[in-house]
Amino acid sequence: MKVYINGKLLDEKNAKISVFDHGLLYGDGVFEGIRVYHDKVFTLDRHIDRLFRSARAIALDMPMTRDELIKAVIRTCKANKISNGYIRLVVTRGVGTLGLNPYLCKDAQVIIIAAGIQLYPVELYKKGLSIVTVGTMRNHPEAINPRIKSLNYLNNVLAKIEALNAGAMECVMLNPQGFVAEASGDNIFVVRGDTLTTPPVWCGALEGITRDVVMELAVELGYRVREEVMTRYDLYTADEVFLTGTAAEIIGVGVIDKRSIGKGKPGPVTRRLAERFKAYTRETGTPIK
Repeated sequence: MKVYINGKLLDEKNAKISVFDHGLLYGDGVFEGIRVYHDKVFTLDRHIDRLFRSARAIALDMPMTRDELIKAVIRTCKANKISNGYIRLVVTRGVGTLGLNPYLCKDAQVIIIAAGIQLYPVELYKKGLSIVTVGTMRNHPEAINPRIKSLNYLNNVLAKIEALNAGAMECVMLNPQGFVAEASGDNIFVVRGDTLTTPPVWCGALEGITRDVVMELAVELGYRVREEVMTRYDLYTADEVFLTGTAAEIIGVGVIDKRSIGKGKPGPVTRRLAERFKAYTRETGTPIK
């Protein structure tokens, strides 16, 4: 595997950064997870735009332009002969001191990895996930804003640990006010009739790229879409619940906190949206070749 670091494609064993990089020492940096489908990078422009927004929010000066980053992503995919896979684009604050001061870090580091992707087991897309609500709350927006896709993912990791310890692969995270925010790595949607509802980003949800695409496709298919504050009651009593994310795509939820959702498996709206999403991945994207 070839890994892109600061303009160079290096063998995996030689792809290294300093132990004094603030991305390692403090989780000080931003990243994007991006999919490749059928020799095309999916929604690349949207991911690059969100990366720049995250960087601005943490006062990180991007060391490359938007166009330079896009070219670097394509170059890395070509070098690894990726036709279908996953890209991890990381920008760290760079080398600094053992102190917190980020202004002592002079050179931000750009790292791009293009490789395969591990999804949920195929059978779970058919029967649905069983998930639990965890006690780890989503970060308060005035602590670490969940809209920033930062390298500090400990909040999500702690939630994932709770879910795994409870025998579930995913979880529901609530915000400090007790409203539904998102899963540990995915956005949450509720289906009731012909209406899709998802928590607004100010409730503690990441402004997911797949989330946005699904909302657009749902409108195209004739569904109503709302961003609305929700409690667990809204999840328990929904016709369907599904999660969206770059890696997960669209996956239905059959059980939440030992309560069956709808018929306890992915419903017709979830399945229809998943089919349309797969078709959309074939129709659009930034060509690699």
